[in-house]
Amino acid sequence: MDPKKGFFEILGGSKEGTKIEVLYFPTEYSIERSNTFSEVAIPGLESPYLQFVKGNAGSITLELFYDTYEKGIDVRELTGKLTDLMKIDPTIHAPPPLQFIWGIDSKEPFYCVLERVTKRFTMFNSKGAPVRARLNITLKEFKMQLNSRERELQSPDKTKVYLAKNGDSLWAIAHREYGNPGMWRPIAEKNNIYNPRFLKPGTELVIPPLE
Repeated sequence: MDPKKGFFEILGGSKEGTKIEVLYFPTEYSIERSNTFSEVAIPGLESPYLQFVKGNAGSITLELFYDTYEKGIDVRELTGKLTDLMKIDPTIHAPPPLQFIWGIDSKEPFYCVLERVTKRFTMFNSKGAPVRARLNITLKEFKMQLNSRERELQSPDKTKVYLAKNGDSLWAIAHREYGNPGMWRPIAEKNNIYNPRFLKPGTELVIPPLE
């Protein structure tokens, strides 16, 4: 199989723009993403509301394969170019940010740093130099800019009028309108409501925008 290049691109530091060669593309990789939620206990409810707190950094794990037996060179000459990405770049005082560019949507590229590498040498030449290696690597997502969904959430105008229904409370309305039941006070203040737990059905509420 012919070597293929451009698997990782360095995005900052003294080697910005450099693409790291990987001899063979992996047959698979796994992507992990998660969110953090907090529980908001509301008096009188059987279970708490779940409030979205933040999205956590994603990660990609994969195994890379290197084989230099036919070339007769030490495989570490190639694997070292990748593992060196964990070293601190003196121009930015941190390991360089990267772009992972294999099988990722170009609209939302995966910017990352190399978080973990495990090297396993599986074949050696007559002089004892390794000529075949497998690298298990973990890439941690690195935030460089807002994505398209986050940009759409900036400065929303939530001004509207809501007609209270039977069983409504300001907590429930704040959760539905703002995504946070704890933000009921702006609605109460706007509508001169002193008891947030009980609302008369048919009450017309002004839902103010949040700063």
